[in-house]
Amino acid sequence: MNQNAEVIFMMCSHLQSDVSVKPYEPAEWSKLAQILLDADLQPSDLTTLTDAEFRDMYLDTKEINRIRQLLERGGSLSFALEQYENMGISIVTRADALYPKSLKLRLGKSCPPLFYYAGNLQLAGKKAIGFVGARGADDHDQQFTESTVSTVNSLGFAVVSGGARGVDTMASSATIRNGSAAISYLADSLVKQIRNKEAFSAIQNNQLLLLSAVKPDMGFTAGTAMMRNRYIYAQSDATVVVRSDYKKGGTWNGAVDCIKHEICPVLCWNKSEYRGNQELIRMGAVPIDADWDGDLTTLPVKEKEPIQLTLFD
Repeated sequence: MNQNAEVIFMMCSHLQSDVSVKPYEPAEWSKLAQILLDADLQPSDLTTLTDAEFRDMYLDTKEINRIRQLLERGGSLSFALEQYENMGISIVTRADALYPKSLKLRLGKSCPPLFYYAGNLQLAGKKAIGFVGARGADDHDQQFTESTVSTVNSLGFAVVSGGARGVDTMASSATIRNGSAAISYLADSLVKQIRNKEAFSAIQNNQLLLLSAVKPDMGFTAGTAMMRNRYIYAQSDATVVVRSDYKKGGTWNGAVDCIKHEICPVLCWNKSEYRGNQELIRMGAVPIDADWDGDLTTLPVKEKEPIQLTLFD
């Protein structure tokens, strides 16, 4: 890690369970990062600033002490990270060149300051199509998913999903069987995922990249799942909604959020029996069927102001 990455790791990692000092959450880090930018400073400068210089940035004594305590965790954090690295898990921060660039471009300051990951990070640079849908997917959903995955794979696209059972797993498994790559943003349990025999084999074959913004052994929470959905959409050139419940569940909420914030084009299986799908189409998702040819050039794309990228933002 470079010096900026090391500081972000110390400031934001939850690898330690010491409750005496609370690591920075993504929104907190973004606020501090902006303060540093405004002062023409970088994260590494936090290690040398005096109390007076901190106060010049309108940080009070409590916050200064918190920063200093977090920066003292280097040795113990490195030991904790080494244990995960022995399992095949590493970290990438917003200060690293291999941090998923599409997330920076589309999410800006709402990007997490770091990801834990297993696999080849260069897979995150591939053009990709997202696949999302209900956990309780049936045989018809699987057939549509696998057929559509084959279509996008034939055009050179990788597949992005959330690693959950149902549509996510169907799409990821299909793209790997097709010899293409899968990228999965996990909401929980990265350690558990890499212990899966099929996942481990795909990682070894350079076909699977797993990323998680939360501690690798952390369990599921609704909040982290919702943020995970944003990462899927931000990574994707377009995202296919295979099956959504109506006005409930992560698939519905993620798709509505994407449509609202125009993160990427949303494609939706035009299946009349799925009320959630039909409502998403009414809200602006593009209807597709089993004969969709994978062409993205005809999708409506609204121009957005480019986000200014910096070394650590």
